[in-house]
Amino acid sequence: MKTLWVGGEGGLEAGLIERTGIPFKTIPAAGVHGIGLKQLPRNLVQVIRGILASIRILNAFKPDVLFFTGGYVAYPMAVAGWLKQSLLYVPDIEPGMALKAIARFADRITVTAEASRVYFDKNNIVVTGYPTRPDLTKWTRENAWSVLGLNRNLPTLLVFGGSKGAHSINTALLEHLPALLARVQVVHISGELDWPLVAARRNNLTATQAERYHAYPYLHEEMGAALAAADLVVSRAGASSLGEFPLFGLPAILVPYPYAWRYQKVNADYLAQRGAAVMLEDNRLNDELYTTICTLFDNPGKLDAMRKSMRDLARPQAAQSIAAQLAEMAGA
Repeated sequence: MKTLWVGGEGGLEAGLIERTGIPFKTIPAAGVHGIGLKQLPRNLVQVIRGILASIRILNAFKPDVLFFTGGYVAYPMAVAGWLKQSLLYVPDIEPGMALKAIARFADRITVTAEASRVYFDKNNIVVTGYPTRPDLTKWTRENAWSVLGLNRNLPTLLVFGGSKGAHSINTALLEHLPALLARVQVVHISGELDWPLVAARRNNLTATQAERYHAYPYLHEEMGAALAAADLVVSRAGASSLGEFPLFGLPAILVPYPYAWRYQKVNADYLAQRGAAVMLEDNRLNDELYTTICTLFDNPGKLDAMRKSMRDLARPQAAQSIAAQLAEMAGA
């Protein structure tokens, strides 16, 4: 089966796709929801340019089926390919405005969880779960401890905020770092932007504290090791938390990004209501992060219950399920 990936001009995915060897094309794209009137005409022109570019790509590649996910970048292609078979995947519990618009063109919709059905007025919805990278499943706690240089006799706290990091989470952690390191070892993935701040803080730790503090600006292949080794994670509540944490049965303290509409809060609510996570508001981080972490580590029974609840939500065959839908629609 031939595949072509289409992304936005200047998007972050170009380097990732090139590493896989999948052919990659770009189109102009821009959002039109929630922007100012001065910016709207320019963005509308970008959307029209994106539709025309998408038509040219479709005429050249001649796909049997289109697969959409993500945000406004997919909209021009959805309009251009409205006569073709198409599948939409919705990663978050609640779809964004762009995905709701694309859903009008989709012949079938796949979603991460049953709770997403209420956001659509269609019957062509299949619950597949959130697709995770195959390499994640190779990690065990034992080889994760070894690769990351962790002490297997200490509880492990994982803290990260996504590929760009989360400044408020980073600063709240650093404020309480010595007290936390007296109790647990910490794997901290700060993101590139806050790395100078984190590196400077690490240099001021005592030798004993430094042995327990494992800080990185970013992890690629070893991200699976961090997830496998952790007993508890503190993170944002992006869509990946719906797939990666259940895959590892990893209890979570989720801090929704307050400026991402309400999608992350809906994700966090979904996991918290099922006993798999605790939600902490961003503006309460400095006051409550340390006590929330300590309360959970002091209650192993609570952590075990959260671990079971999180694992019960896992759908490790999600990627295969989505691929099967695409193959069926393409007539393969």
